[in-house]
Amino acid sequence: MNGCTIVSCSNVLLLSWFLIWIFNIGKTLINHFLAHLFGKPLSYTPLFFPPDLNYNTDGYEGDPAEDRKSQDGSETMPFIDESPTMSPHLCARGQDGEAVSPTLIFTLACLSDYTEKGLEMKKLVLSGFLASEEIYINQLEALLLPMKPLKATATTSKPVLTMEQIETIFFMIQDIFVIHKEFYDAISPNIQQWDEKVTVGHLFQKLASQLGVYKAFVDNYKVAVETAEKCSLANSQFQKISEVRYFITYDHSFYSLMFVFAALLYKPIDRVTRSTLVLHDLLKHTPKDHPDFPLLQDALRISQNFLSSINEEIDPRRTAVTTPKGEVRQLVKDGFLVEMSEGTRKLRHAFLFTDLLLCAKMKKTAVGRHQQYECKWYIPLADLSFQTLDDSDSLPHIQTLPEHEIEEMKIKISSIKSEIQKEKKAQKSQSRNVDRLRKKMNEQESCLLLNSPTIPFRIHNKHGKSYLFLLSSDYERSEWRESIQKLQKKDLQACVLSSVELQVLTGSCFKLRTVHNIPVTSNKDDEESPGLYGFLHVIVHKATGFKESANLYCTLEVDSFGYFVSKAITRVFRDTTEPQWNEEFEIELEGSQCLRILCYEKCYDKSKLNKDDNEIVDKIMGKGQVQLDPQTVQSKNWHMDVIEMNGIKVEFSMKFTSRDLSLKRTPSKKQSGVFGVKISVVTKRERSKVPYIVRQCIEEVEKRGIDEVGIYRISGVATDIQALKAAFDANTKDILMMLSDMDINAIAGTLKLYFRELPEPLLTDRLYPAFMEGIALSDPAAKENCMMHLLRSLPDPNLITFLILLEHLKRVAEKEPVNKMSLHNLATVFGPTLLRPSESEISKAHITLASDIWSHDVMAQVQVLLYYLQHPPISFAELKKNTLYFSTDV
Repeated sequence: MNGCTIVSCSNVLLLSWFLIWIFNIGKTLINHFLAHLFGKPLSYTPLFFPPDLNYNTDGYEGDPAEDRKSQDGSETMPFIDESPTMSPHLCARGQDGEAVSPTLIFTLACLSDYTEKGLEMKKLVLSGFLASEEIYINQLEALLLPMKPLKATATTSKPVLTMEQIETIFFMIQDIFVIHKEFYDAISPNIQQWDEKVTVGHLFQKLASQLGVYKAFVDNYKVAVETAEKCSLANSQFQKISEVRYFITYDHSFYSLMFVFAALLYKPIDRVTRSTLVLHDLLKHTPKDHPDFPLLQDALRISQNFLSSINEEIDPRRTAVTTPKGEVRQLVKDGFLVEMSEGTRKLRHAFLFTDLLLCAKMKKTAVGRHQQYECKWYIPLADLSFQTLDDSDSLPHIQTLPEHEIEEMKIKISSIKSEIQKEKKAQKSQSRNVDRLRKKMNEQESCLLLNSPTIPFRIHNKHGKSYLFLLSSDYERSEWRESIQKLQKKDLQACVLSSVELQVLTGSCFKLRTVHNIPVTSNKDDEESPGLYGFLHVIVHKATGFKESANLYCTLEVDSFGYFVSKAITRVFRDTTEPQWNEEFEIELEGSQCLRILCYEKCYDKSKLNKDDNEIVDKIMGKGQVQLDPQTVQSKNWHMDVIEMNGIKVEFSMKFTSRDLSLKRTPSKKQSGVFGVKISVVTKRERSKVPYIVRQCIEEVEKRGIDEVGIYRISGVATDIQALKAAFDANTKDILMMLSDMDINAIAGTLKLYFRELPEPLLTDRLYPAFMEGIALSDPAAKENCMMHLLRSLPDPNLITFLILLEHLKRVAEKEPVNKMSLHNLATVFGPTLLRPSESEISKAHITLASDIWSHDVMAQVQVLLYYLQHPPISFAELKKNTLYFSTDV
């Protein structure tokens, strides 16, 4: 009896304590939170009354309760801005008796100091951030206040919540509170005793390095809010607490504790976004030679990568549509895809809703009219499958453009971009010319985007036909497949939409869409980054988090002109849960802004042949991406990072070398080696017609790499390439043994590196202008005579080496059905390497922009090599015998 009385009293005390907390702490918290939301000072009256919420945020009106709910009743994260609150520990009193934040007072003092003494903006940014940091700590403190009494009752016979429920609801809040309290305590003295030499970057760096705690919080967020709601429904005491309403005099609306609780639970994610923006501002107002600059850069890079990894989870947009029957559909994912329809490529916009996939195209509308979508087809998710094709079913012929036409489009896009930049810089710039060029570029980019994807993504309607999309990357295919399969795990019912319902749904797509433009550069603002041109060095260290042993490898992709291209692949690490590759790659960037890493399990079972692409499908274990922000990547130092993917963590490092630095042909100081040494010097020393390194690499590639997919295109491991380079330079006796043991992509990479590091191009600086003129000739006979005469004019070692390489590349192209390397592909890889002028020649052209360097003569360089690759076999003896080459083509 006494025990029951004690328990009952403890629960009553807890309920009373909660009410006191709501009236005192919650009063200021909610009042200021809603004051910021409505922009007016608000009074409150606590009432037990049904809610009638109606607020406006981000440009739309709606019920916050509905806005936080998807069709399946799950929580979505509300977008809440910062709002000033007070803490009993961190506040002072103003003249009117109201609590005033000391950091807010200091911020105002800074403003005055700034106008009077011209104090740096950096101080203002930091002091303003410190004020908001204080607010954030108070909000976290408010969340933690009820946790202790809840835990106290959890050990009694009649707990309000179980310990498991408490730990779920308040998961990681204490850890986040400690992190920010320590950050606040450390940074506050630096701001209050300001001097221009003060460094705070290390504190932001430490804060960013602890974002793993936030990732855990994000993963638990939905469960935390759902648990709080379930506990409210199942427990009358918790329900009474959560149903307390606050009367707002501004519009007579009511807010429940549960709504504010969910809003505050979102605060940690909102905070990361805020601190990332502050880091941007701090970098703007920190001199590059200040010791803080690299530290702030590193903190920004880590924060951006974290936000990128959880971007979909924190998107606050309203993505629901109500049908005429009153049903609510949530838009889960949308994007532009290329569909194969009646044998031709069509650009479509796919919309994945909670119960169906809708494929639409943009209608052509008159000028000034609103754009609209037209539905091409839809499939209920209950009827959608990715089933393997029957043996009788075959993939329709996929139309593809020749590789050289794809490259031609890239060159044209780069050239037009350069023209646009020149037009803007000209004093008498006419916007009409810029608009004309933009339109021209948009046409080229749209065409490129339509014709570049080749990876099939086939979906099937159980009661109808199949549809085929073409994607540029396995990453996108995996994303779409996973999103659909996740929704299919729910209890879905097949649906048939009436014409009215379909019209309403299609009509809502324009408003609901999250992807507004095809991913091309012409859609970017002028202020946006044009991307990186040059070489990205990436070391893939290791991966952890695998539950079972497997054969594992990673691929690296970067974006190029709006679509993604696979650039490198690690070795397969056999039968392990913790692969440690430690492999370095050099990846060429062409206006790239994003690096993707995909982790696969290698499949050796040939019975699992995918009929869609006639290849064995390896299982994607995880995937992730990081933004290549020029502000943070462009550094001589390595940046270490981690990508988290489905519980798997891949550790990697990267650094970037701009194209103007990486393209320099620098003569070697040691003439005893082969790299960076004139080809004539090497052949004379070796008493050979062709350098030993060229002969051995070609022989090894033809022996075991000619069937390798992407040979000469896929990057080899940089450390292997450097090891081979050192061995050839030192003329090591064990070189043949090294070659036989080395990965074939490393050997191919070594051959490319040799030609790239020649002090002058294989086809020489002297003849370069003539090659450019010769390839531009229109008359076939004149072109052939000129091009053959130019070959004959080369020094013998250069000519013989070029002819040997030419025949080798032709043999590689003969295996195109297997290795996917056409003559056009090979010309694209080797053309600039064999013809690109030395540094002195480039400087004569007065090229300044990285994009100019990329586009300058590249198309012509590719075309020169392609011309010789497409030509019948060229004999050194016949070429030298004739003083004038006569064409047989009349």
